[in-house]
Amino acid sequence: MGHRQLFRRALFVTYLIALFYVTLLAWNYGASLGPVGPGGRNYNLIPFRSIYRIAVFSPTINDPIRILLGNVVLFMPLGFLIPSIWVKLRRVAYIMAVGFSLSFLIEMSQFLFTQRVANVDDVILNTLGAVIGYMLFSICFWAKKRIVYIRT
Repeated sequence: MGHRQLFRRALFVTYLIALFYVTLLAWNYGASLGPVGPGGRNYNLIPFRSIYRIAVFSPTINDPIRILLGNVVLFMPLGFLIPSIWVKLRRVAYIMAVGFSLSFLIEMSQFLFTQRVANVDDVILNTLGAVIGYMLFSICFWAKKRIVYIRT
C-alpha cells in the first residue's frame, strides 16, 4: 500500500471518528433539549416534514443553513473518500447505499442511546450529501485523467 492510499485511509478513519463524535456525543443543537426539554428521545418518520418546517418557519436564515446544509455537508466527505479508497465502490448506487445505511445507523443510535431526535429527513439529507461528495470525486477523477504531466 502506497503513501497516498495510507493517507486516504487515515483520513477516512479520522472522518468517521469526527462524524460519530458530532452525531452522537457532541451537544445537540437541534430541536431536542435532552430529558428536561420538549425534545428528548423523539423521532420523525414523515419525509420532508422537518425540512419544510425549518425552511419556512425559521426566524433567520441561520437555522436552515446550519441544520439543513450542515446535514448535507456532513456526509460529503463520505461520498468523496469511499471511491478514492475502494475502486469497486465507484458507483453512485453503492455510495447511496453506504450513505443511507450509515445515516440510518446514526439516526437509530441517536434515538436509542442519546436524547436526540431521530429524523428521516436527516437520512435524506445525509444521503444527498454522500451523492454530492461522489459527484465531486467523479469530477476530480475525470479532470485528473485529462491533466498532462510534463516532466522536467
